Amino acid sequence: MSNSRIAAVDVGNDSLKGIYGKIESDLYIPNVIARDIEDRPVIGIEELDTKDPLDGIHIRVHSPALKDNNAIYRVGNLATKSDNPTELDPGSAKSEEDQTLVMLFASLALDAVDPKNSANFKNHNGVIDANYTLGTGLPLREVKEGKDVGYRSRLLGSVHQVEFLVTPKYQGKKVNIKFDEVKVYPEGFAAYINLVMDSDLNIINKDLIDKRILIQDIGGLSTDIAVIKNRNVDDDKAQGFNLGVAESLEAIREEIRSKHGVELDSRRDVVDIITKKNDRNHIMVRGSRTSVHDITDRILLELAKKQYRHLRNVWQKNSQSEICYFVGGGSIVLKDYLKTLNNNLDGYNIDFFEDEKESIWMMSNAYYKLISDFTRKNSKPQHQDKKEEKNKVKN
Repeated sequence: MSNSRIAAVDVGNDSLKGIYGKIESDLYIPNVIARDIEDRPVIGIEELDTKDPLDGIHIRVHSPALKDNNAIYRVGNLATKSDNPTELDPGSAKSEEDQTLVMLFASLALDAVDPKNSANFKNHNGVIDANYTLGTGLPLREVKEGKDVGYRSRLLGSVHQVEFLVTPKYQGKKVNIKFDEVKVYPEGFAAYINLVMDSDLNIINKDLIDKRILIQDIGGLSTDIAVIKNRNVDDDKAQGFNLGVAESLEAIREEIRSKHGVELDSRRDVVDIITKKNDRNHIMVRGSRTSVHDITDRILLELAKKQYRHLRNVWQKNSQSEICYFVGGGSIVLKDYLKTLNNNLDGYNIDFFEDEKESIWMMSNAYYKLISDFTRKNSKPQHQDKKEEKNKVKN
């Protein structure tokens, strides 16, 4: 495992967040893909290599783990500009979608092909061999259904190749990705780890460590409510729901289109309108600043009520819970609505992460802590191995 590079990757419905190596590299890529042709047209092809690779991810992906093998994709920012962008649909299982794997492979290939990471990998005539020890996660519901086992087995034991096509700086390069180990964590447990432990898994929040805690993780396609008791997730009481923010974001996008004639490229654009610091809940209509507050408030309040109902039901079954933390990208979108509902109704002890970046990166940070700890425990120093060999000979 000594030549294996650590990767902690959260493939969220809204975006992929990845941390690589010794935290010297990270990537944030919108979770949008679009099928494409090999020679995508580019204006000013000679200027291609002056652009940011993240704005022009154009790849062919070959992997036995994919249902649609050898397909060509635009990924991330480039895909949002396509006529046929694909985002994960409500009701779909993250562990069973090609899109999850395409995003994962693309991010690892981008890390491997980055010149500053070249010392970590072998390179034969533009083909990079990259070994990774991966920490990632799935919704609690999918883990309880045992889908993490199949997801892990699809990644292990095969070589997954990403070929960069018309991508700035990396055109023509190929990356062969192999996994030495894959750990798939329940997302609710990962959130708990991040709350109470630092990067070395030392306890940093002693006030929380022995409390009974609920963690409501609101994602794009699903919501997990983890019940933490005795420093572990109570598997029997933890619950997952097919309710995220994606459907509501689509409803907002559609109503803006029908009412104002404005076509937003993706759900990512809706999130930007809702969460931006200035002119929040405003769009430009034919050059005029226009409020869409009436649309966003009505649709998001309705979703917040459903989320609050789930909180109430789980808390009733776990009446000795002391606090509920709302985490995930969806909690940022719904924070104000949930706070208002809570103040007007039951007044539960709830909390949010005011630092939006911390909330967004919470899962990948947790996976990094967990996979780093796993690697430390399974990597014996060479002198220790030699000492054990000598003892075996003596015995």
